[in-house]
Amino acid sequence: MSLEIQARRALANGDPSAASVAAKELVLQDVGKPTGYFLLGLAAEQIGEAGKAIALIQAAIEKGPEAEHLAQLARILSLMHRDADAAQAAHEAYDLSPTDALTLDTIGCVFTRLGDHEGAVSPFRSAVSQAPENTEFLYNLAAACGFTGRVKEARALYETILTAEPHNAKVHYALAILSRQTSKNNHVTRLETALSDTDDAGDKLRIRYALAKELEDIGDTAAFVQLKTANDEHKRNIAYEFAQDTAIFDAIAQLFDAGTSRLASTAGHSENAPVFVVGMPRTGTTLVDRILSSHSQVGSAGELQAMPLAVKRLAKTPSRQVIDPATIAASGSCDAGKLGELYMAHAAQHRPQSDGHPTRHFIDKLPANFLYIGHIAHALPNARIVCLRRSAMDTVWSNYKNLFASQSPYYSYSYDLMDTARYFLRFHTMMQMWDKLFAGRVLQLNYETLVADQETQTRRLLHHCGLDWDEACLHFHRNTDAVATPSAAQVRRPLNADGVGKWRRYEQQLEPVRQWFEENGIDTR
Repeated sequence: MSLEIQARRALANGDPSAASVAAKELVLQDVGKPTGYFLLGLAAEQIGEAGKAIALIQAAIEKGPEAEHLAQLARILSLMHRDADAAQAAHEAYDLSPTDALTLDTIGCVFTRLGDHEGAVSPFRSAVSQAPENTEFLYNLAAACGFTGRVKEARALYETILTAEPHNAKVHYALAILSRQTSKNNHVTRLETALSDTDDAGDKLRIRYALAKELEDIGDTAAFVQLKTANDEHKRNIAYEFAQDTAIFDAIAQLFDAGTSRLASTAGHSENAPVFVVGMPRTGTTLVDRILSSHSQVGSAGELQAMPLAVKRLAKTPSRQVIDPATIAASGSCDAGKLGELYMAHAAQHRPQSDGHPTRHFIDKLPANFLYIGHIAHALPNARIVCLRRSAMDTVWSNYKNLFASQSPYYSYSYDLMDTARYFLRFHTMMQMWDKLFAGRVLQLNYETLVADQETQTRRLLHHCGLDWDEACLHFHRNTDAVATPSAAQVRRPLNADGVGKWRRYEQQLEPVRQWFEENGIDTR
């Protein structure tokens, strides 16, 4: 067995020590060949030494660029949020016309992570062409097709996977949210079978969410039972307590409401390109993103982590969490100008292009940026901010029924109805604080009012963002850009009131929430 095969097998088996031994022998055999350095780099990554891994893989590339090496470099760089470098390496890899399926899939995954869902389709399609039986490659292509509006192809690909893997929970969930189900065309029976056939907690979670979504689509209130079972168990598994979010809200209020933030004493970055669309998730943020990005001078950059990462980097706190009370407190010493500059540097790779040039304005649609409005206001004084407001009860229900990314630092509250209600109240109070501190900076746009009077509210939205009227904004559903959120199906249809008042199907189950809101002065109409 060759040293290269030994090293690759050791890596596949999770044995970086054995891989390093074999890879070092390869280097000693011929220091001018790249393979040993590349494999040493992958071994370094497996033991958590990402910086060393990058240096070793770059050394391999210097000895003669190979698509596999560039693709793996791009993957590691993207995981470290070095987006510009990752994009360059991924494009260089793809330009070498690789034929290896894993390399092609890796390139597609990097493009996806960078928000280039359209660009990911081609390498994913080539990977599937090379390895049509690989269900992970099929899944990645299906997801990219779904994000880019190729719904029919995505559905066919998901069904192909389920033929081979009938209990693949990730695919069952993806199919359920791909489009609206009907009483005559749904997967409820199949989902019930898949649920009864699995004991894995993660699989049960996804299948129950899929089942709840399809049951709600067909008007069956049994959806609530599935959601409650899934959410109760998941909350126990993640050991979430609302006190975790309370501490974050309190830290932000202490930093800004007291007027002690040193951010306020330094000049921010003068850039006026960003438009921040914020709010509780599932409240119309994607809809507004599509409306604005239909304007000729605006493009969507997606849900960027640029502001959270910029704050974390300048705060220099040692915790692994992107946001926590210590990071918030430390961020009060950040230089506003440097924060704005760092944000723009992070965002640059994601800035949309039009005719080969960056669009005049770009949208950052991370809902949780409402937590960072104080930082945004100081660091980017010319940026526009729009906050979506949806009725309290519909907000709670839409959050409770949505399966957010399990590793997200922002949405752990959503697995409990009362936690979600408490979060809404803290969100509501925080938006009142921002209005007091930064009067006129944030447009609070009501979802129900937008649905009821599309043109008037769209004109109001464009005026706030400093944009001239563009008729295309009324026809956002014709926007062909990729959508990588659960709202993808909805925003490809004309504006409608289907989502208004949906909580009322579950009035009995949500009555404790309604009463609690009433007691705390929140309108539940």
